[in-house]
Amino acid sequence: MSAAAVEHPCDDEPETLLETANRLTEQLPGHRVEIIGGLVTVAPPPDGPHAKALTALMVPFLSAGLHGEESNVLQGIGLWLPSGPEDYVIPDLAIVDADFDEHLIENNCYDPAFFRLVLEVTSGNYQTDLRHKVAAYAQAKIPVYVIVDRKHGRVHVLTEPLPSGYDRHEVYAPGQQAPLPASIGAEVSLDVDEIVRAGRSKR
Repeated sequence: MSAAAVEHPCDDEPETLLETANRLTEQLPGHRVEIIGGLVTVAPPPDGPHAKALTALMVPFLSAGLHGEESNVLQGIGLWLPSGPEDYVIPDLAIVDADFDEHLIENNCYDPAFFRLVLEVTSGNYQTDLRHKVAAYAQAKIPVYVIVDRKHGRVHVLTEPLPSGYDRHEVYAPGQQAPLPASIGAEVSLDVDEIVRAGRSKR
């Protein structure tokens, strides 16, 4: 999910970033509001191909048994970030430890230590997913970050998080399989052609 920056109003007692984000969430149903690097961002509701790509992505995870007693496959779950005092994101898809709900931190967001994988399907402002969130997820020590780049028809698999980014960054094109680390809990490879086709807009 991509996002555009939003300025919060200034007055005698300015809102906190979380207050701004929660107000925008109430005012803009269906939009995704996040705080990344101390900046409030808002993404519009996803289009149909975005949703189709997410469904295509869930199938191999579910088939591999990743939604069960040990782990869960979830859409739109909040992840609390260590990059700022109020930073959080809501990845399109995540694989989390099954006991994630015991590790709520704040604002319906959970401890990143219990996330095995996060995944984003790009929309209009794809640079957010390809740049800003790379650093944010790496700082949060998310082991695997997958990006479906709909603009360029590629799947990115980032692993081995470092303080400023990921040490390994593999890019896969249609016709290839994108293998994911077994650390997510199962052997899974993503069919890039199927995912890219599902996410392609017909307009």
